[in-house]
Amino acid sequence: MTARAHSPGQHDHVLVGIGMMLLGIFVFSLNDALGKWLVSTYSVGQLLLIRSAAALVCLLPFFRRGTLRDFREAPRPFIQLLRPLFATLEVGCFYWALAYMPLADVMTFYLAGPIYVTAVSPLLLGEHVGWRRWLAVLAGFGGVMLALGPSAASLSAPALVAIAGSFLFSLLMVCTRLVRGTSDLVLVTTPTVGALLFGLIAAPFTWVPLDARDTLLLVLLGITAMVAHLCVNRSLKLAPASVVVPYQYSTIFWAILLGYVFFADIPRLGMLLGAGIIIAAGIYIFLRERKAAKELSLMEPP
Repeated sequence: MTARAHSPGQHDHVLVGIGMMLLGIFVFSLNDALGKWLVSTYSVGQLLLIRSAAALVCLLPFFRRGTLRDFREAPRPFIQLLRPLFATLEVGCFYWALAYMPLADVMTFYLAGPIYVTAVSPLLLGEHVGWRRWLAVLAGFGGVMLALGPSAASLSAPALVAIAGSFLFSLLMVCTRLVRGTSDLVLVTTPTVGALLFGLIAAPFTWVPLDARDTLLLVLLGITAMVAHLCVNRSLKLAPASVVVPYQYSTIFWAILLGYVFFADIPRLGMLLGAGIIIAAGIYIFLRERKAAKELSLMEPP
């Protein structure tokens, strides 16, 4: 009777969690489309400077007494320093590639991030990866190659930068796993500060005068990124990760739609097929990891 009494509320939480994940991915997609539009006029350094400054202003209300202690006592300081480095490099690669490539193409390469994490986890995380997941990793790499295109002419600098960025994103995820005990505020703030410092160094060399409209849009870029992060984090607290994480792949739908509506990008067949393979491999790897974690917990003594 008690389980039945609680099940409707739990079901509602799961539905809200799914809704928050879908909303967060949609806001992230709007953020990416806005970034693509702005990076056609402003440099990556200038974009990161204003975007990060706006994001930090949004984060200020979350700082409280004891926050500085959270930063000082964050575990594994060296990994904490690597996170903003990888985060700044990957977001820089992302926006630079967006200036030259369709939105959906760049997002397709970034969808492969979880596949790269699985590939490097035996070396960097000491995790065992079974043969089924290795096959899924190989299939995911095949999807990346298919999305990239079979001809040598497709090996453009922007495409290679996008792939490098997606690999840096996977290293960021690995570092985040290694410091999973860190507070959410520290995890969000340090990459934002890293991007701000990069912007302070790089932006003056390529500064373009701002008008009022573009200043507001650059500030909006930082605000939407924070809103999207909050939605995704809230989703993971309301519902099991196994339920909501696969909805992250809805990003490719929005990337194709927004790319077509705002930039007249027509998705290539190879990109669509590659994206499908990458998504299928990513979901399979996620489900296998979930099953492996459950089997390991059952083997542990009570």
